[in-house]
Amino acid sequence: MKFNFVCKDKNQVKFIFKGQIENKFFKANKGEILAWEDEICLGLGDEDKFSKEVFKEAVCSLGKFLNEKEVSEISINENSTKLTDKDFTLALVEAFVVSSYDFNYYKSDKKENIFNLVNLDEKFAEYKIDIDELEKILCGQFLTRDLVNLRSNDIYPETLANKAVENLQDLGVELKIYGVKEILSMGLTAFYEVAKGSDKEPKFIVMEYFKGESGKAPLALVGKGLTYDAGGYSIKTSAGMKTMNSDMGGSGTVIGAMKAIALNKLKVNVVGIVAACENLISGRAYKPGDIIKARNGMSIDVDNTDAEGRITLADAVNYAATEYKPALLVDLATLTGAALVALGETYTAAVTNNKESFKKVLNASKKSDEKIWLLPNDPFYKTYNESENADVKNSGGRLAGSITAGQFIENFVEDYSWVHLDIAGTAYLSAPQGINGKGATGVHVKTLYELAKEF
Repeated sequence: MKFNFVCKDKNQVKFIFKGQIENKFFKANKGEILAWEDEICLGLGDEDKFSKEVFKEAVCSLGKFLNEKEVSEISINENSTKLTDKDFTLALVEAFVVSSYDFNYYKSDKKENIFNLVNLDEKFAEYKIDIDELEKILCGQFLTRDLVNLRSNDIYPETLANKAVENLQDLGVELKIYGVKEILSMGLTAFYEVAKGSDKEPKFIVMEYFKGESGKAPLALVGKGLTYDAGGYSIKTSAGMKTMNSDMGGSGTVIGAMKAIALNKLKVNVVGIVAACENLISGRAYKPGDIIKARNGMSIDVDNTDAEGRITLADAVNYAATEYKPALLVDLATLTGAALVALGETYTAAVTNNKESFKKVLNASKKSDEKIWLLPNDPFYKTYNESENADVKNSGGRLAGSITAGQFIENFVEDYSWVHLDIAGTAYLSAPQGINGKGATGVHVKTLYELAKEF
């Protein structure tokens, strides 16, 4: 979607708070729309509850309305929202772009949505550089949403790797795609134990973007890459499997963030890593009660084969730590149902071994209007992961499930600064929320971009 700054009066949009006008047909509730002739009134709700987030939600509603009515031009004459001109402009652009997202890959009838914002005051046009940057970030976010929304018959380890190459290789990102032989020779044995139950070959995807100071320790981003998760022998219900194409939300986020970073040509060193596989049932699949080895030599007691993501992440974060010695390692994973129980689909759960590093991630998330909540990394909870027969157990049980899952991963980060983001609730919505519709959200592409930008 492109926004053209031209002077022309057409479909003038006015932003209205509750009580500013008297009309029995229009109460100015958030996102409420009243349109006639060449004027459109958009409700912003109560002025004392107004925020940038509220504004984006309202404008997103307007964008969807305009899509339905096939209106391609609107006029914005003034900023009457109490936001700064820059916040107003960028929020306006983001909301319109996001409102246009329509995952129609599998539909025969596809419609492209194009908006022209007309008659924007020059003081808004001065943010053209910021708008260009935002559009490129959202391009990365849309890539993430597409990857996560695609079904597992279209996105599996090989095609996920191909998508990464297709989207990143021409942007200055160096890609290394490893198959089974390399995975085993690299010692990624825990990852392979999860992967071997599928006929689809696993892929270990490494994306290097080193445009910063030579020799400077990079930011490492690791995304869970379960392109489909049936639960293995700890099998999910049929209903539980239906949306498991979304279980690679972490890897989609990392790939989308790498695209946003590369498109905007940030002068930073960033490496993205994805251990991509499927978790299925076969005569080769690993089983509850197995004891397997991880890359760092630790033995893992497989208590539950449906707690597979943390096993693949164990090797992936260990590889990132030992091979790249990062200044900060961030992993993202649709990891636990416990995150949904605790925080719903609104906040991402976090666990960290370094609160100063977490503050950097949190600040980046606040700039991006993406919500994160830090869980306590209390040593007591680690006792839940203790095993009688191995160094660690892959499931601590139902209690404090998001914390113990994060603490399991912590065993493999080699004491590097690390932040774990459990996006099980926020990466894929069961119902529309905020400016996002049902399905993939691309959550934390913006956060990772802001983190890299400040790195």
